[in-house]
Amino acid sequence: MRRESAKKMHDELRAEYDLSQLKGGVRGKYYKRAMAGTNLVLIEPALAKAFPDSDSVNRALRLLLDAASSAALPSRRRRSVPNKRLKRTA
Repeated sequence: MRRESAKKMHDELRAEYDLSQLKGGVRGKYYKRAMAGTNLVLIEPALAKAFPDSDSVNRALRLLLDAASSAALPSRRRRSVPNKRLKRTA
């Protein structure tokens, strides 16, 4: 059965493409370059309805980041500065 199906396979490649001339192909040649500019994150379907495109997701994340950083700033300001004057050394 397999031999029959293999014989029936029709090659859809055009005659002008000579595969013997294709030499030196490297698998994954541009993989690192492509992955450097790509950050793919999968979200749940319920969230995908709320954020239909990447711009809305980016706006929401920037807003969250701004809120988190502004909430963290007052805790840094609460550190008290020593109330003692520095004495000059001779």
